[in-house]
Amino acid sequence: MISTLALALAAAQPVLPLTDVEDPAPALPAILPMKERAEVVDRVLRERFETVLPQVMRAEGIDLWVLMAREYFEDPVTASMLSGEDFSARRRTILVFHDPGEGQPIERLSVSRYGIADLFEVVWDPARQPDQWAALADLIADRDPQKIAINTSDLSAFGDGMTHSQYELMMAALPDHLEDRIVSGEDLSIRWLETRTPTELALYPGIVRIAHAIIAEAFSRKVITPGVTTTGQVRWWMRERLARLGLQPWFHPSLGIQRAGLDGVQYNDMVIMPGDLLWTDFGLTYLRLNTDTQHLAYVLKPGETEVPAGLRQGHENTKAVADILRQSFRADEPGNTILARARAEAIAQGYDPSIYSHPIGLHGHGAGPAIGFWDNQDADPRGAGAVHANTAWSIELTTYSAVPEWGGQRVDFRSEEDAWFDGKTVRYLDGRQDEITLIPSD
Repeated sequence: MISTLALALAAAQPVLPLTDVEDPAPALPAILPMKERAEVVDRVLRERFETVLPQVMRAEGIDLWVLMAREYFEDPVTASMLSGEDFSARRRTILVFHDPGEGQPIERLSVSRYGIADLFEVVWDPARQPDQWAALADLIADRDPQKIAINTSDLSAFGDGMTHSQYELMMAALPDHLEDRIVSGEDLSIRWLETRTPTELALYPGIVRIAHAIIAEAFSRKVITPGVTTTGQVRWWMRERLARLGLQPWFHPSLGIQRAGLDGVQYNDMVIMPGDLLWTDFGLTYLRLNTDTQHLAYVLKPGETEVPAGLRQGHENTKAVADILRQSFRADEPGNTILARARAEAIAQGYDPSIYSHPIGLHGHGAGPAIGFWDNQDADPRGAGAVHANTAWSIELTTYSAVPEWGGQRVDFRSEEDAWFDGKTVRYLDGRQDEITLIPSD
């Protein structure tokens, strides 16, 4: 369901429906001017504070959550809470969230000299209490919470944002009887970061469409002249395309070649030739949401009109395994369990898979459990956490197939598309690549 907020934003920012069928030649959606982008960010952030925050704090049984950041050294959670006009924390920023109970709204407090837009109530007056740590300790003692979450974790960077010095200073100021109430905010941090709101879901397909449109343009004769253009030139063209749109990549674009007679994907700068199978991995950030996409393209040889049958079949195999993976999702099950189920089914059907899917959202490799790693197809501590509803995912994997037209060479057919898990079904945000893209050579 599209939220009222999303409908209000739709006049400026395209709101596209979820679809499993990707447009092979998508038009580039309109990109908002900077002022309107900041307004969208703030409205979505307010929605997150009013809906996601109470949901996750109560699900984790946390009464009070303390976040700390210093200018240019923000932890991932604090960075996600900055307004559309704030690029960093100011001086030492201390944010406190307190649940008064009985269904009352969560208090959003700033024990800092500066607030964040009008999203927090500033409760520290340095003129009356010069010691920021004493002011924080007094605030916590007055509310007498039973569980005080701070961001410390030995596994997840998303839940490990409190520095050692800040921890020591806070604990030194905190009354002794409250010290035993300190708990890790790891799970709380992950739940906050991984959960998407209805408005974020409504905006997400249009953001993925931007990525699909740029990839389609890159994989065309507009950008690639076979026998002339190099893979490095295409990578930098993608970077420049984003820059001209006022958008940022969250990683440098990848472009590789597989070619008959060469073993594996070639990552060095090479001239693109007829008969090459191209692969790209491309991700952008817009309205604080990230995309992550891998597509394939084939450069036709003179006289060819379609992709060789062996390459087409390899791509179909990867699509089949992606379907198996999507059908293997279960809410509240560990990522490791989903990985094992999907791999067992894919192997039983005769495929040679490698699955390495991950959450996506406010970060490209987002908060939440992994479903496999390219270098570890067994259970991993990073996949032990539960997969939750209302989360976005990069369905990322590959299968390997022998291609008859290439003398039986083993070829790597990678795919990555962004998707939405509603707790029951995984659906692509803007479809998936149905066929390998064709690039004419003449």
